[in-house]
Amino acid sequence: MTPGANHLAHDHRSDDAAGEFMADVLAGLAQPQPLIPPKYFYDDTGSRLFDRICELPEYYPTRTEMQILEQSAGDIGKRLGERIVLVEPGSGSSAKVSLLLKSLHHPVAYVPVEISGEHMLSSLTPLRQQFPNVEIIPVCADFTAGFTIPAVGAPVARRAIFFPGSTIGNFPPEDAAALLAQFRKLVGAGGAIVLGVDLHKDAGVLEAAYNDAAGVTAAFNRNLLTRMQQELGAVLDADGFGHRAVWNAPESRIEMHLVSRHRQSIEVGGSTFWFEADDFIITEFSYKYSQSGIDALAAEAGLRVGATWLDTHGWFSIQYLEA
Repeated sequence: MTPGANHLAHDHRSDDAAGEFMADVLAGLAQPQPLIPPKYFYDDTGSRLFDRICELPEYYPTRTEMQILEQSAGDIGKRLGERIVLVEPGSGSSAKVSLLLKSLHHPVAYVPVEISGEHMLSSLTPLRQQFPNVEIIPVCADFTAGFTIPAVGAPVARRAIFFPGSTIGNFPPEDAAALLAQFRKLVGAGGAIVLGVDLHKDAGVLEAAYNDAAGVTAAFNRNLLTRMQQELGAVLDADGFGHRAVWNAPESRIEMHLVSRHRQSIEVGGSTFWFEADDFIITEFSYKYSQSGIDALAAEAGLRVGATWLDTHGWFSIQYLEA
């Protein structure tokens, strides 16, 4: 039976999520260059802000990937075949998956996996209405910590991971390869991964995408500080930190920073961390790839690139990976 729209079929979140958040913040702020993992952007407020970012004119990844899906979903669907279980780690609002589900022949189930359960569940009602014959099984989990694909009620020919949106770029290459290897094990023999990967392009285009004129990305970035205040009892001045996104060419990545506007401290978990003016916390990496870099990443994960689809500008790609 398909779980109801207001229920989580599986909740893999830790009973001590606040403890993990605190531990990661304390460890991150104690580093010579402070760094906090980007997964902590995504409470319900952060998830809604990210949905707004995806609609911004400067933020090309969403619209270019949608263009690829609109043009090539049929080809992707043929490669995936029939009677598949489609799993989407970091599903967010599940905005792109309908294009892929429509192209599949008798899909058995869709498994969205998201750390923000409320946001995920609110997005599934229209998807259930659009695909009444597809079992939709939401899983609330931090996909980077591992999860299991739930059993489904019909025979399955194949499992596939759908990982769009260039999320793979948020991980340093060695961690990205490890994550893809984890996905390979999840889908098992004969499985596949449909992967969104952002490509090298002009630095001006990249920096504009993460420094939008409306300030939505800045609000998204500073929401991390608000979470620290509300959930960890941190004493800090959220307005004392500004948003910055810069292209780090030697590392081939965009970096998002929270930059201290003046000398100040963050008190959290019994520790005090001091920041001078212009000191910063790294809150996100977004690595950009060449095709040869993608090939090497896949090979390190025990996968190979079976097909590649591009948008008309060649800014973004969808990669079909198989063992």
